[in-house]
Amino acid sequence: MVIRKAFKMKVYPDKIEEYAKRHNPIWPELEEKLKEHGVENYSIFLDAETNSLFGYAEVESEEKWNALAETAVCKKWWAHMTDLMETNNDNSPVSKDLESLFYMP
Repeated sequence: MVIRKAFKMKVYPDKIEEYAKRHNPIWPELEEKLKEHGVENYSIFLDAETNSLFGYAEVESEEKWNALAETAVCKKWWAHMTDLMETNNDNSPVSKDLESLFYMP
């Protein structure tokens, strides 16, 4: 069974272009690690009025999704992105999970 994850983050207003640039393309080793951890159909959208980022990913399991955060390449990516967005003390993005209210398969 696929788990659908949605979450929001915040990018600094003057860093949107750089944020998009760093994701297109993402590092091949990060993409590989995402796939190894069961992540599929990962998208990030921007609400330019609020500088909010909306992330959506389909994941194999919560355990694999959470374990991704412990990988060296993920931590390196977070450090690479800290100058562009709101982050926690460990460099992870400040992120808020969103609740699913409707789904049409």
